[in-house]
Amino acid sequence: MKLTFVSIEDSITAIGFRKMAAIARANHPETEVCYIVPMGFRKFFKLLFKHDDITAGLSDNSLESIGRHFSKSDMVCLSSMTPFADVTKKIIRAIRSANSKIYIVWGGVHPIINPEDAIQFADAICVGEGETAFQTFLSDYEKKRDYTGTKNFWFNADGKIIRNGFLPLHTQEEMEKFPPPLYAERELIYSEAKGFVTLGLSEYLSFNDLVYNTVWSIGCPNRCTYCANSKFIENDKNYRKLRYPSVDYIIAEIKGVIAKHPHISTIRFHDDNFMAIPFVILQEFAEKWRNEIGKPFWVYGLIPIFVKRDKMAILVSAGMNRIRMGIQSGSDRILEFYKRPNRPGVITSKMNIISDFSKFMISPFYDIIVDNPIETRKDILETLNLMYNAPRPYCIFVYSLRIIPNTEMAKDFERLGIHAKGIGQGYKQTKPTIANAMIYMLSIFRPAKCLFSLWLERIDPYKEDSQNTILFPIFRTLYKFKIVYDQIKSLDFSPFPGRTGWLIWKLGIVGCIQQKRMKKAKNAIGQI
Repeated sequence: MKLTFVSIEDSITAIGFRKMAAIARANHPETEVCYIVPMGFRKFFKLLFKHDDITAGLSDNSLESIGRHFSKSDMVCLSSMTPFADVTKKIIRAIRSANSKIYIVWGGVHPIINPEDAIQFADAICVGEGETAFQTFLSDYEKKRDYTGTKNFWFNADGKIIRNGFLPLHTQEEMEKFPPPLYAERELIYSEAKGFVTLGLSEYLSFNDLVYNTVWSIGCPNRCTYCANSKFIENDKNYRKLRYPSVDYIIAEIKGVIAKHPHISTIRFHDDNFMAIPFVILQEFAEKWRNEIGKPFWVYGLIPIFVKRDKMAILVSAGMNRIRMGIQSGSDRILEFYKRPNRPGVITSKMNIISDFSKFMISPFYDIIVDNPIETRKDILETLNLMYNAPRPYCIFVYSLRIIPNTEMAKDFERLGIHAKGIGQGYKQTKPTIANAMIYMLSIFRPAKCLFSLWLERIDPYKEDSQNTILFPIFRTLYKFKIVYDQIKSLDFSPFPGRTGWLIWKLGIVGCIQQKRMKKAKNAIGQI
């Protein structure tokens, strides 16, 4: 049987997909692994001046080409998040048009949070953790046994929908037995000009720079209404508990990647709540990371209430040189609406802790959600004041509020009778309002208090037809140049796309700078 795995998203990061592709290869060594990035290959100036347009999709010619390529497979397993659900449906139609006999499985986040939608287009969908369930399904399918009772799966059998229940979440012992995520091993990527081509070093540099992306821990104690995790928790309340394999497991994964790509200079952890891992485990991680990996790492998932000074110290001393923390809003009312745990002053206090380590790190990232139709003028002013007074320097990720189907927020807005845009309508495409312009401005510089107060007087609540301002594209573009400046100032070239960063690494400059900085950071605990 020819088995094909396909990732459809805005990058080749695809952490969950890579885990599943490794499972597939363990069972079927010749499994074809493909990546489709609808927005195309990254370009430096595109990153600076354009929004990511996830609604652009693929041309009819591209869809036909993709369908023909997959028509040679017996089973095609697609993975996508909800922003790419419509593109995935078009690809499924193209595959069926080329060969109606192919068995199609759809996995990833979208079938989990919106299974009733996904099952209308596929023969099977994975609605829970897939590692164990997929192996059971595939074994029964190949041996022509009845596979339609497989838990964590739904099936569309000639129009009859079979909805199975859930398996228990994987334990640490089970996670230890899974192979590391598939990486740089006989992969293909779709090119509009050439069709599917080998995913080689140039493509990895174009999308991933000098960075390797991974996840160590799974689970989140929060139940934020806007997040897909709220649906995962609805399916199994134990998802709120943190689960992770051993320190040795994650260290071995990183070692394997660096052996294939020695240019990897930064590891980026996308855990939902990295700092919730117990202190004693982080101590073991820090010691082994220093001794066996010796490279900087970023932590891209911090919840304010879990930011602790002792954990910051142990991680910074091991090489953590950038963090990303979710703030979302400066309004207690809005945070309560999001059901995001918060105590008065906690965000500011955690920003201050992070700032105490700033001399050892690159500017931290803070997430902000804007364009919320229930925000009042007071809510927006509270967010702007929070960012005005925030310790500097800092960077931001700004997201326009978009609704993920079947989350608590989707139900909240339905009850309120408020229409809000769906996640597929460009969550990175924020409205060019005065308030959003000021969010970007404040991340660049802090204006005089009197000038800031004058600007605040012009702030109105968000409306779909809110007045645009020419200041928005100006400050947003300046902000992007600020990010580049911060990286150059910090002498960190790991996020430079293409061969720019690779050439600097090749000259030995990256490694030399990193070792000097990490040696300095080892003294962080004693100095703070």
